Amino acid sequence: MKTYKEIYKEWCDSPLLGGGEKSELFSIEDNEKEKEYRFGKDLEFGTAGMRGIVGMGTNMMNVYTVRRATQGLADYIKSLGKTAALRGVVISYDTRHMSYEFAYAAAVVLVSNGIKAYLFRDVHPVPMLSFAVRRLKTAAGIMITASHNPKEYNGYKIYGEDGAQMSPEDTARLLRFIEAIESPLSDKIVYDERREKRIIYTPKSVDRSYYRTIKGLRLSPKETKQAGKTIKLVYTPVHGSGYVPVTTILKKIGINVALVPEQIVKDPDFSTVKVPNPEYMETLTLAIKMADFKQADVVFGTDPDCDRLGVAVRDGSGEFTVLSGNQTGSLLLDYILLRLKETGRADKNGFAVKSFVTTSLAKRIADDYGVELFDVPVGFKYIGEKIKQYDDTGKRKFIFGFEESCGYLRGTHCRDKDAVVASMLFAEMVCYYNCRGKSVYSRLMELYGKYGFVLDRSESVLYGGLNAMRDMSEAVEKLRAFSPASIGGVKVEGVRDYLSLKRTGADGTVSDIDCSPSNAVYYELEGGGFICVRPSGTEPKLKIYYSVAAENEARAEQLLKNVKAEFALKTGIVSA
Repeated sequence: MKTYKEIYKEWCDSPLLGGGEKSELFSIEDNEKEKEYRFGKDLEFGTAGMRGIVGMGTNMMNVYTVRRATQGLADYIKSLGKTAALRGVVISYDTRHMSYEFAYAAAVVLVSNGIKAYLFRDVHPVPMLSFAVRRLKTAAGIMITASHNPKEYNGYKIYGEDGAQMSPEDTARLLRFIEAIESPLSDKIVYDERREKRIIYTPKSVDRSYYRTIKGLRLSPKETKQAGKTIKLVYTPVHGSGYVPVTTILKKIGINVALVPEQIVKDPDFSTVKVPNPEYMETLTLAIKMADFKQADVVFGTDPDCDRLGVAVRDGSGEFTVLSGNQTGSLLLDYILLRLKETGRADKNGFAVKSFVTTSLAKRIADDYGVELFDVPVGFKYIGEKIKQYDDTGKRKFIFGFEESCGYLRGTHCRDKDAVVASMLFAEMVCYYNCRGKSVYSRLMELYGKYGFVLDRSESVLYGGLNAMRDMSEAVEKLRAFSPASIGGVKVEGVRDYLSLKRTGADGTVSDIDCSPSNAVYYELEGGGFICVRPSGTEPKLKIYYSVAAENEARAEQLLKNVKAEFALKTGIVSA
């Protein structure tokens, strides 16, 4: 096995690298720590694809690691037969550094291998890539994005023929083909730029079909028409790919939108924010400032690949407050179920889906409407699997799916988070409540009054270095021996180990968990709350999720404080 020093020298000596690429490598010649980080291992390809810092090295995002992954995908597709190669792959990308270059490199590898490749002419978000896979009936899709990660990152996600991120089983098969290519500089990678003329630009009819499809998911067209011209909405794409699709669909349904001018620019440095994550109030600061000036009602923000929607609304005192993903998802779930019931379109076989770290308020809402709610592991592909299992087979009707990290989906047009359709639904929800003399925030308070105050918080423990994933996994492994009777004065009713898929009740009984395995430990708290710990699949962070329920906010805050303090004391896991 070669050392990182030997691999570094191979890259420095390779005729494939250009002058600028080699200069980057020569600049770290005396930095052993940096060389080890870049060449000490291959960039990990997991169930969410690859994600890493842009730069030269086997553990970095660059055209060579992208070519290697794509050659693996090409070999995988060829193993499926000629029909799969003829169906091809559709490729999209966002506004990050090197996104187009990575998308183009992937397209060239595919056509060089005799596989049809569709490439969008301009940036397009995740949901439109997922839709295009289904619309064009391709064998797979590639999305170049690092979602909400800092500017230094980019990533590579692969979608299956159903438009969902590739399943763990198919990813494992694909990984064997990628690993058979020993190096990103291997001559097994077929890359012939003379074939680039075979790349097909994705037809514009795909965009038109997407807008028609999601417009058909409206629930309150009458109220939207009535209030759409009077409500004031401020939107920021945070320099990302949501600018065109979000403004297009809001215009189509008759909603007036004011844009944050500084943030509609395609800026890969995201220079107006610290991190392009609309979950954070800081990311929405400019939009909220504009909304205050314009006396607007609501603020929307989407991340670079437009699969996450952040929302700010005016609270009871008239000040803007940023809703959490749990709150936004609960409001949308309630609104959808309410409107389906009011319009006589409720389906007795309907179902909703959420990740198991998402708020317990969702179950209270679903139960009240008589709708079954499924819990799945973190990752929207698992929501896609439920749609495939039930809706695609005609057994049941998918209503809504969401994750606490600001990801939502209504409809089966795509199989990933869709901030475009979420923007449309939230905007018309504002109109609906406006026509009834109330606000979205007042409806949220009604939900808390009806179901109890559910307080959800997520925190992170930061890790670093080459062994970050191993260290995080070891931390979770230690929790498997921690089985308390109570935490912070709240009874523990059961412990779920999502890796072994076993639940141990407070009385010691063991039962099976019916879902895909995931490296997470979950403590069921009395009253429907929980604590869950899992390694992030996209960043070197150990994620801790808390959910507690009480009769009011003050009691919930105190309960959370007690639970967090004892959990940290007993486990040694302390968030940043």
